[in-house]
Amino acid sequence: MLPLNPRELRRLMRRMGINVEELKDVKSVSILLKDKEIVLREPQVMVMKVQGQKMYQVVSQSEEVIERAEEVVEVAEFSEEDIKFVMEQAGVGREEAVRALKEAGGDIAKAILLLTNP
Repeated sequence: MLPLNPRELRRLMRRMGINVEELKDVKSVSILLKDKEIVLREPQVMVMKVQGQKMYQVVSQSEEVIERAEEVVEVAEFSEEDIKFVMEQAGVGREEAVRALKEAGGDIAKAILLLTNP
């Protein structure tokens, strides 16, 4: 391959429909994975625009890997009947009934007791 200087290379790429731009003053780039995060410090970032799409090229000397614990997302779903029953028995609104059911772990009787006994 013939050696090309950067200016000639840019000109050639522009003729092929590829625009290249360098992002200035980039402090860091983070890549989030399921179990860890990779942080690249002071990277050189190039953006190539080809056929309406952008491609990012990231080059960095400094890399930091941060291990992450899996996040547990607790989804509490209660039937509409349970929510209405707690609302009627305790004389409260929907939000309070749902909050009490969450606090009671889904136990309807315990939720009603939480709401009626201060």
